[in-house]
Amino acid sequence: MDISVIGSGYVGLVTGVCFAELGNKVICVDSNKEKIAKLKRMVMPIFEPGLEELIRINVKAKRLFFGTEIKQAVRNSGVIFIAVGTPSKDNGEADLTYVEDVAKEIAKYIDCYKLIVEKSTVPVETGKWIEYTVKANLPFGRGVKKNFVKFDVASNPEFLREGQAIEDFMHPDRIVIGVESKKAQEILTFLYKPLKAPIVVTDIKSAELIKHASNSFLATKISFINAISQICCRVGADISKVADGMGLDKRIGRSFLDAGIGYGGSCFPKDVDAFIRLSEKAGYNFSLLKEVKNINEEQKNSFVSLIEHHLWILKDKTIGILGLAFKSGTDDMRNAPSIDIIKKLQLEGAKIKVFDPRANLKAKEFLKDVEFCKDPYEVAKDSDCLAIITEWNEFKELDFIRIKKLMKQPLVFDGRNIYNPDKMRKMGFKYFCVCRIPKND
Repeated sequence: MDISVIGSGYVGLVTGVCFAELGNKVICVDSNKEKIAKLKRMVMPIFEPGLEELIRINVKAKRLFFGTEIKQAVRNSGVIFIAVGTPSKDNGEADLTYVEDVAKEIAKYIDCYKLIVEKSTVPVETGKWIEYTVKANLPFGRGVKKNFVKFDVASNPEFLREGQAIEDFMHPDRIVIGVESKKAQEILTFLYKPLKAPIVVTDIKSAELIKHASNSFLATKISFINAISQICCRVGADISKVADGMGLDKRIGRSFLDAGIGYGGSCFPKDVDAFIRLSEKAGYNFSLLKEVKNINEEQKNSFVSLIEHHLWILKDKTIGILGLAFKSGTDDMRNAPSIDIIKKLQLEGAKIKVFDPRANLKAKEFLKDVEFCKDPYEVAKDSDCLAIITEWNEFKELDFIRIKKLMKQPLVFDGRNIYNPDKMRKMGFKYFCVCRIPKND
């Protein structure tokens, strides 16, 4: 099939590349000329495991192309995916400006039947507004016959985890398509047939809601286990054992039950805010999600308080931060917990040294007055403590004997519970994590 994906960010780029890998002819479009120029030179604008290799393979096979012109994309494609950003407004509502702009542009160049698919995470009724916008901007004017339909709109939300996006696309738990016509259903079902995954076919509004409901539920699960961790700290229970015991219940499951410093990224914070706002506009006070958000913020405050409690005076102390990206496997700094934690520490006068295996460069756009280091050992040198913010595998294999010699004092705060408390303390570290009990205590 001939496909275009408008928007070449994390979602759009992975989507386009994977469709090409399935044998389709795909053009990825973005208004950022610098990004497209880099992609044409095989310079990756994002880090995603396996992405660069797939791009090289499919460009060479002449199945994958990059451009900046929506006109070219629309004219040469039967299916057009909208994968532009939907950032949050100050009130939490999703800003759909880019979606509307793209819909207007698409309308200008429709010359035969097109299927327009919203891939971006959008609130309920966005599909309706895309249809309205396209109809209002069709080049044929008002003389179009009433039953002469040149396009359909569909919803096809993504469920890609950064760091595992290609695996998630190629081996999905399910594929959700929201459609209003048999033709749109047949096209999308055919497109996804090679993946041999369960396909949930529903109306557009339900498909839009499935995405927000899914992300908000996962955020709720994270905040729930973080709230339980606070109770564990107060009564002397081990959060990792509690999570294991809960997770063995098939109705609950172990995933997303790892206590820590809270969720971040471009999806959960934005989608929770958008769902709260959407609910308010629909006349429902989603107080549960409001508390999910509050708990997530409190986890970051709690971690800073833990550091302050054991380091005492933060002013002029050097704190080494390991991990900046919101999760391992990506260089994405959007809503990363590290940003808020570092800023809170800086407000107390702390000096900050940082390292992330992938996000150092992008982090410079978000962090000021910090020392960026080349590796964890440079971070440890002359630091009063280390704080683990992102659960990179590289950090699990550090030489802590060497690190201990480099630090001013052997003090480690593990915000992701990636180390064994007994082993750390046997090596002579003062080690503090999120509510886990050493066997020797």
